[in-house]
Amino acid sequence: MAVYAEGGSAPHGAATTHIASVGVMLPWSPSFLPSGGAQSAYWDVFVANWRADERHGYGHHSYTQLGAIATWRYRFDAGQSPWFTEAGIGALVMDNVYRTPAREFSTAFQFTEVLGVGRSFGNRQEQELSLRFQHISNGGIKSPNPGENTWRVRYAYRF
Repeated sequence: MAVYAEGGSAPHGAATTHIASVGVMLPWSPSFLPSGGAQSAYWDVFVANWRADERHGYGHHSYTQLGAIATWRYRFDAGQSPWFTEAGIGALVMDNVYRTPAREFSTAFQFTEVLGVGRSFGNRQEQELSLRFQHISNGGIKSPNPGENTWRVRYAYRF
């Protein structure tokens, strides 16, 4: 198990959305992955806060988000390298429908995909630093569905 803090943004020129997240990484052993070695999986369960410009340009609005992502990780050098890549797919729900001057969602429920690269460090490789790209959209459930792309930096500590 690991806990993490993450920060990032969805840049739209002057209308950038700022993102802060905390979460837990819970080990998962799906039957399709061989045990041990270079591949592993985990559930990423998180709460996030998005701070964005109001739709009509008067101040800021905060959006709270709860989500879970099934994540697959590949560690180089047959699992011995401190470097890893990962990919995941999941879902999330926001407390309000996301509406900014640059984007307008139509649903509070969203799907999400993530790609990342990172490195473990520390005496027991218990710490991690990673760069993650995340796409969020409702998958065509309802229009408009512009989606949102975010970049995030994550620090994790593994127990």
